[in-house]
Amino acid sequence: MATIVLDIGGTAIKSGLYTDGELSEIREIPTEAKQGRDHVLNRVKELIADYRKICSFQRIGISTAGQVNPLRGDIIYANENLPGYTGTPLKEIMEQEFRVPTAVENDVNAAAIGEAVFGAGKGISDFACLTYGTGVGGAIFLNGNLYSGSSFSAGEFGAIVTHPEDRHIEQDMFSGCYEKYASTTALVRMAAAVDPSLTNGRAIFEQIEKEHIKSIVDQWIMEIVYGLTSVIHMLNPACVILGGGVMEQTYVLEQIRERLQENLMPSFRHVKIEKAALGNRAGMLGAAVLEQRR
Repeated sequence: MATIVLDIGGTAIKSGLYTDGELSEIREIPTEAKQGRDHVLNRVKELIADYRKICSFQRIGISTAGQVNPLRGDIIYANENLPGYTGTPLKEIMEQEFRVPTAVENDVNAAAIGEAVFGAGKGISDFACLTYGTGVGGAIFLNGNLYSGSSFSAGEFGAIVTHPEDRHIEQDMFSGCYEKYASTTALVRMAAAVDPSLTNGRAIFEQIEKEHIKSIVDQWIMEIVYGLTSVIHMLNPACVILGGGVMEQTYVLEQIRERLQENLMPSFRHVKIEKAALGNRAGMLGAAVLEQRR
């Protein structure tokens, strides 16, 4: 049985064909989100229609940015990265267009499902998954199942308040929150304040041998550790899986592991800190098996 899988993000839409446990015909196009919801939906429809030219498929699985009600398959909330996306009945739209069953899930939840079935979470019943990029996303697996919470929004670790002194909710609901200090965006902001040429993570780590750059990275790593300390003490997971391109940096992962041991109570120090195994395929692979996980 063939499934068309998509991963809809604020920057890019990735797609592929999932058949017999394998992902093939992988493609990626810009989301062009600033052109509005209808434009994004049309790009998704065009991608799916292109697959129809080369194969027949029986299902569609979608991993998407935003908070998702997976039962209805609609978008509960999406931020300014996808303007007008809140309230979109994604499942209904795709089923009407293509006449095949469609499953929809939040992107980090889908990535966690992918890691649980195919990657770093395989065989682990209790783990947390966090991704670091533009913001900080999260997902929780308990007793072998995704924990979604009472309104399908569990795992918003980026909203943990780590700096109450910077909290000004009348200006920004995420002020003082974890993702403002621990995301890759935060690292770039910190580094660019010292050297404006450091506009992305790659540029920063190319210069990490410079003491002042290393000092900034170390400060940022501690911000990651502070949030993880709270997550681990709350959930007591066997494993925490860390995703996002910045986690490909060996130095970052090693330092997180070392600093966490200093900050965790002794009875929590058994937790394993693992790099996500599936990279940018995690969301698509999770989307491929959504129906099996219901």
